[in-house]
Amino acid sequence: MKLRPLQDRVLIRRVDPETKTIGGIFIPDTAQEKPMEGKVVAVGPGTRDDAGKLHPLDVKAGDRVLFGKWSGTEVKLDGEDLMIMKEADIMGLIDPSVAQKKAA
Repeated sequence: MKLRPLQDRVLIRRVDPETKTIGGIFIPDTAQEKPMEGKVVAVGPGTRDDAGKLHPLDVKAGDRVLFGKWSGTEVKLDGEDLMIMKEADIMGLIDPSVAQKKAA
């Protein structure tokens, strides 16, 4: 990866949204909203407190996360659309076992 986030910033790749509803209806690309789920690609080293002590981030590369609809800034890197945001914009981690059950 050619981009290394600084401080408490996180680089995220959006996860492709489901194109089919539970009822079996296919949703066209033009009617879909941007997903609010993503996979962490890279993280910064963390923030420093007033004493200069480094506090690492709670997320790591490979984590699947949920973030706000209007969070972050979209960037294009090597032809790929990514998002960069502060760790505070991430609402939570998605448990890998839950993500696998959802995909099945």
